[in-house]
Amino acid sequence: MKRILIGLGFLFAIIFSLLYVSKYNYLLTGVRTIYLTGHTTAYLTDYKKFPNNSVRTSAQPQSWPLHKYYNQFPTSKSLEDYHEDRKTVAYLVIKNDSILHEKYYDGYGADSKSNSFSVAKSVVSALMGIAIQEGAIKGLDQKVVDFIPDLKGPYADQVKVGDLSSMASGQKWSEEYYNPFSVTSASYFVKDLDALILEQPINEKPGEAFRYKSGTTQLLGMVIKKATGKTLSAYLTEKLWQPMGANQTALWQLDSSEKGMEKAFCCLATNARDFARLGKLYKNDGLWNGIQLLDSTFVALSVQPRFEESPEYGYGWWLDVFQGKKVFMMRGHLGQYVMVVPEEDLIVVRLGHLKDKAKAPNRKNSGGDPFTKDIYIYLEAGLEMNNNVSKN
Repeated sequence: MKRILIGLGFLFAIIFSLLYVSKYNYLLTGVRTIYLTGHTTAYLTDYKKFPNNSVRTSAQPQSWPLHKYYNQFPTSKSLEDYHEDRKTVAYLVIKNDSILHEKYYDGYGADSKSNSFSVAKSVVSALMGIAIQEGAIKGLDQKVVDFIPDLKGPYADQVKVGDLSSMASGQKWSEEYYNPFSVTSASYFVKDLDALILEQPINEKPGEAFRYKSGTTQLLGMVIKKATGKTLSAYLTEKLWQPMGANQTALWQLDSSEKGMEKAFCCLATNARDFARLGKLYKNDGLWNGIQLLDSTFVALSVQPRFEESPEYGYGWWLDVFQGKKVFMMRGHLGQYVMVVPEEDLIVVRLGHLKDKAKAPNRKNSGGDPFTKDIYIYLEAGLEMNNNVSKN
């Protein structure tokens, strides 16, 4: 037995040594931060394992008002069972910009930080809109190579800034979350994100079709940083986080390079109430308490599909129709959702450890391929509370 253990130890030492000198050396970070903590994928509090930039709170934070029927409509047992099964940590329903329902689970509370995952993609698209309205970016049709001249690939000189926000970049990318050797996994752990992105060529004609790729949003983050001369965290602080009166300083995960580039495709850690602020901003056409933070024309464009054959996506936002009502959403890994029903002046926020992998039975979203059924369960519960308000 002793010989076997020594042999296994020697084998593991060889494997780790080979990994260390290979292009997959990022896996060592992955093993340390994910697998050795008992997880099989990124998780809600993994921001504590990475360097972060602060997205600073306002000197005059603005609290969400509580609706006159705050927490007066009890949730059904079936919904509570679903929350428990899917390991929800926060569920909020906001009506007329006031919190109608709010409940936390698993030790979380109103101030608990949680990883956004791809919810951050909508935030990055909003920062692009601000950079355009300020003239740092000339418009959606400006070429990406104007900012990133080292971009590679046969179509590198054709891809436009708007192609990045609408997921039509033509970038070489494999969107796989559970494959440790995929470029998506690498992007979570590599020391130099910029270098990784520049290794992904624009090898298909851009602007032709919707293809969801996290690397495309990362490239957009690089464009915004170059155009504005500011880190994404600083730009978000100045242009949105403080003007919207966020109650908590958020944390945006970085790579480990000297430049400290934010993971633009994911990983903004904050609480459910502050996540909801971007939903409110877009619901109100870019207007925040009488101040136009984001151009209303850009907001309207963002929540309309760019491609007729892919009506489920606009510019940084997921789109659907539920119970005959238009819905636009921020969505993230493991079921992080900020869902807006503008017709009802309603925002539904759900954060948690797991999403439902099953597609909604007998249901097609506006793109023909249904989202997972958890989205509709959370939306339906929110709309039921909304109806209770109308009845009272």
